[in-house]
Amino acid sequence: MIIRARTVATMDGPPIEDGAVAISGNRIIDVGEFPGVSARHSGQETVDLGEQALLPGLINAHCHLDYTCLRGKIAPQKSFADWIRAINAEKAKLTADDYLASITDGFAEAKRFGTTTVANLTAFPELVSQIRLPIRTWWFAELIDVRDPSRANELVDLAIKSFGRARPPGAPWGLAPHALFTASRDLYRRCEEGARQKNILLTTHLAESREEMEMFRDGSGPLYEFMKSIGRSMDDCGKETPLANFLTVRASSTALRAARDDKDWLIAHLNELTESDLDLLEAAKRRFHVVHSPRSHGYFAHNRFPFEKLRALGLNICLGTDSLASNENLSLFAEMRAFQRSEPQISPDKILEMVTVNAALALHQENALGRIRPGFLADLISIPCSGSPNPFEEILAFPGPIDWMMVNGRI
Repeated sequence: MIIRARTVATMDGPPIEDGAVAISGNRIIDVGEFPGVSARHSGQETVDLGEQALLPGLINAHCHLDYTCLRGKIAPQKSFADWIRAINAEKAKLTADDYLASITDGFAEAKRFGTTTVANLTAFPELVSQIRLPIRTWWFAELIDVRDPSRANELVDLAIKSFGRARPPGAPWGLAPHALFTASRDLYRRCEEGARQKNILLTTHLAESREEMEMFRDGSGPLYEFMKSIGRSMDDCGKETPLANFLTVRASSTALRAARDDKDWLIAHLNELTESDLDLLEAAKRRFHVVHSPRSHGYFAHNRFPFEKLRALGLNICLGTDSLASNENLSLFAEMRAFQRSEPQISPDKILEMVTVNAALALHQENALGRIRPGFLADLISIPCSGSPNPFEEILAFPGPIDWMMVNGRI
């Protein structure tokens, strides 16, 4: 099959005008100007998309489809701890069927906005078998043991067993100790052990809010008081920043430190960093993948995301939508525009890389996803194109929904 479009944004250089992509099975086999591709693959079915821009399917590197049903249910709160109380109250009203419907609706919405791959955190891995996956999905089991740290081993073992039974054969997955304030050191250790054994990725929330900084560095603040009130041991508070604490947790086992690579971690948020944190990252040569969610960031009124400082350290930075408990929709186009407003000096093509090339690298799929290149998987989307002198600017401005999508070679 040959797909022709007015513009093909390969993410390997300038867009190709009057471009085409040849597909065989689920792989791209040729890319170039339409006359040349057509001649090299004569006799193949041609799908002419007309006045469209063809680009790689978008990759959402951090979301919680469990909470699609919470859109608009929680107004911004006075404190992050108050928001946790509010979402816990909403979650207490939900049944397993509610979560199934929420995840299903979330997949449909993400797809409408051009997402072909999602890194989705779920607290219910046992439900995965009941969900038809319309797009490429990395499942991460979100784990919390704040009320009973003695369950760390049990929780990880259950997640591994649940995914082993529930997910489709070969479907990628990972583990997600929720955050330093809700997951014990033993839970992080056990997740790293499980990831090493299963050769899977890890993700966590880190340094998200000012209150998390106050809790760990200063031993005070609303989050500190809330966690203390529910029985969390606070022995690790009042000593280090969240990042320093996380690095201490990871360094606690020589065997784990040698066995695991920082590049296996997708770190969500990383908003609150001190100068000493940046020095620590530089000295330790830590190179995590970082996922920023601009609109959720704005909802919480976090401090400015330290994009330039993290980029200067060589960290790979992606975008994600987070959950609809703190966002209005699952559009990565809207996420890119929000990022552009906060970082206007970054060119549109580099912003598009954050939901294609960079996100593929974070999922260890840099040789399969995120570009339109021979040998890569045929995950493609198209949007209207007017022939703007700057097609990347036009792509970022697209409101959605998309007109056309191909996932794994299937339209």
